[in-house]
Amino acid sequence: MPTPTAALPSLARSELAAAVNAELAAIPFIDVHTHLFMPSLGKLGLWGIDELLTYHYLAAELFRSNPIAPDEYWRLSKRDQADLIWRSLFVENTPVSEATRGVTAVLEAFGLRADAADLREARQFFAAQEPVAYIPKVFELAGISEVVMTNDPLDPLEAPIWERGAAPDSQFHAVLRLDRILNKWPEHWPALASKGYAVDAHCTGSSTGEVRRFLSDWQARMRPVYMAVSLPDTFQFPDDGVRSRLLAEAVLPACRSFNIPLSLMIGVRYQVNPALRLAGDAVGRADLSALERLAAGYPENRFLVSVLSRENQHELCVYARKFSNLMPFGCWWFLNNPSIVEEITRERLEMLGTSFIPQHSDARVLEQVIYKWRNTRRTLGPILTNTYGLLVEDGRAVTRTEIRRDITRLFRSNFEQFRGAKAH
Repeated sequence: MPTPTAALPSLARSELAAAVNAELAAIPFIDVHTHLFMPSLGKLGLWGIDELLTYHYLAAELFRSNPIAPDEYWRLSKRDQADLIWRSLFVENTPVSEATRGVTAVLEAFGLRADAADLREARQFFAAQEPVAYIPKVFELAGISEVVMTNDPLDPLEAPIWERGAAPDSQFHAVLRLDRILNKWPEHWPALASKGYAVDAHCTGSSTGEVRRFLSDWQARMRPVYMAVSLPDTFQFPDDGVRSRLLAEAVLPACRSFNIPLSLMIGVRYQVNPALRLAGDAVGRADLSALERLAAGYPENRFLVSVLSRENQHELCVYARKFSNLMPFGCWWFLNNPSIVEEITRERLEMLGTSFIPQHSDARVLEQVIYKWRNTRRTLGPILTNTYGLLVEDGRAVTRTEIRRDITRLFRSNFEQFRGAKAH
C-alpha cells in the first residue's frame, strides 16, 4: 500500500523549487510526437547544423530580415541556405526568437560557439558524428528515453523501407500517419489501388473495407502506438465527405481492433503562402463540436488531441473534463513558445489536474529535442512550483515522492497507459 502523505517528510514552500527542478531533471521523458526517424529508416532522419538552420521556422523568419525572394532562396543549395540564415539571423541580427535561440542552445550543449562568424567549426563537429552512437547521446542531453515518430505508409521514400523490413529500435515508436488518406483521398487513392486494394476515387463500394485492410497490413508491419492525422480548422464530423466515411468505417474500427488511440491535431490552415513551402501553413480556430461528436459517439475509441489555435485551448480542456477518452497533449507548432506554453499548462493543471500530457517536441531535426526539452523543463519548473506552493499555503503538505509521481505521470505514464501499453 502507498505510504500516507502524513508519514512522509513534507516540503517547506522554500524547498519546492529545488525539489521540482531536481525531479524534472532526473525523470526521462517520453517525446510523444516527433518527425524523427530511427536509424534503419536511413536518410529520412535529419540532423546536423545545416538541417537545424534550414528548418522551416527559420526559413520563414529569414524573409522578415533579408530581402531575398522565396523562389531565389529555394534555388540555393542547402549549405548556401544555411549560410544565408546564419549570416542574416545570427550574425547581422541577435538570435532572440524561440527558433534561433534554440539553435544557439544546441551549439552550447556541444561546446560549440554560438557567436562564430561562419559555420566551419559546427560543420566539422556534426560531420564527425555517427548516428548509431550519436542518437543516444542527443537523447541523454535532452533528458528523454524514447520518441514517437511520424510514419506515412504512402510516402514514396519511406514506405519501401518498411516493406523491405525496417529494423526496429527500442528508442523509437512508430505512428501510422493518415493525412494522405483522410485529407487528400482524390490524389492518393491510386497508390492504394496500385498495391492491390480495391478502392475508387469516390470511396464507394468496398473502398472503406479495403482501407481497413490496408491499415491492418501496415499495423502488422509497423506496430504503431497510435494512428494520427493533422486536420484543417474547417474540420467537421460527421459530414457527407470522404474523410468522415473513412473515419467512421475504417479508421475508428481499426483503432478499436488494434487497441490504439487516434491522434487528432486540429487547426491548420494549409498553404496560406505557398511560396514558403512547408513554412507556408498558418493557424485557424476550429469548431470543436466535431471533437465532441467523436468522443461521445465512439466511447470505445481513445483520442489524443492537440489543437493549434490558442483560442481553442479552454474548450479542449472542458471537453477533456467531460470525456475521459480524450487526452490533451502538447503545445503544438505556433503555440510552442514559453509565454503561451505557460498559459496553456496552467489552465490545464487548474482544470484537469495531472491528467494530460504537457508537451511534445514536434522535432524534425534530431538535435532540436535538446533545446525543446530544455525549454519545457525551464518553463514547467516555476509552474509546478507555484502550483505546489498554493497547495501548501492552503494547508496541504507536499512531499518529494508526490512531486516525482506527478512529473512521471505527466511525462510518462499518462501516455503509456492511454496508448494501451499494458495490452501490448
